Amino acid sequence: MSGHSKWANIKNKKEKTDAQRGKIFTKIGREIAIAVREGGGDPANNSKLRDVIAKAKASNMPNDNITRSIKKAAGELGSVNYEEITYEGYAPGGVAIMVEVVTDNRNRAAADVRHCFDKYGGSLGANGCVSYMFDKKGVIVIERTVATDEDELMEAAIEAGAEDFIAEDDVFEIRTAPGDFSAVREALEGAGYSFLTAELGRIPQTMVESIDDEALQKLQKLLEKLDDNDDVQEVYHNAVLPEDEEE
Repeated sequence: MSGHSKWANIKNKKEKTDAQRGKIFTKIGREIAIAVREGGGDPANNSKLRDVIAKAKASNMPNDNITRSIKKAAGELGSVNYEEITYEGYAPGGVAIMVEVVTDNRNRAAADVRHCFDKYGGSLGANGCVSYMFDKKGVIVIERTVATDEDELMEAAIEAGAEDFIAEDDVFEIRTAPGDFSAVREALEGAGYSFLTAELGRIPQTMVESIDDEALQKLQKLLEKLDDNDDVQEVYHNAVLPEDEEE
């Protein structure tokens, strides 16, 4: 995604090349599979599926890919059973990391994530060891353009139930409680807004601002390797990275 939203760095996303976009589409396809399994393949009756479709569209996933993923998950084109797992741990410099995985092989995913942490100086912990340091929120990011009226957007977001409205240099970031995310997103969609990002995620309560060079290099390598793993859906952390400081 573009823009100076801190959300881009908290998630450690690098959506730049075609290959990376293809990998993102594959990961979103797995989220669609989970949503269909839990609530069926009709978006009208499945709010979680509607949310994932909105995320897919914000990532410029073609409609054909979205439809194909829904049909595959519903069993019309063959299906794979995925499960959601969250891993928690620490990276060098005392940085807290949460890794959300969707996989068809729990043992492979666990071994891969543990290997990444071990190789780059991190340590996996028990469930709950860092999750208390993050708040689950809905996050909607809208590009700031000449045609976007900040006051109108803020009013629309707050009226729809948003908790927070953050104006950055070239994006607006809207945060919601998890239960209000769908309603806020759908209200803004209905008002004609398009999104750079629209999804549920984890926001760190406090940030680690001072990391020495050696720890920073290991952290960045760890984040990169985790994000490259096909089973890993999202990686969240509470580090202030150099690109954050430049903003």
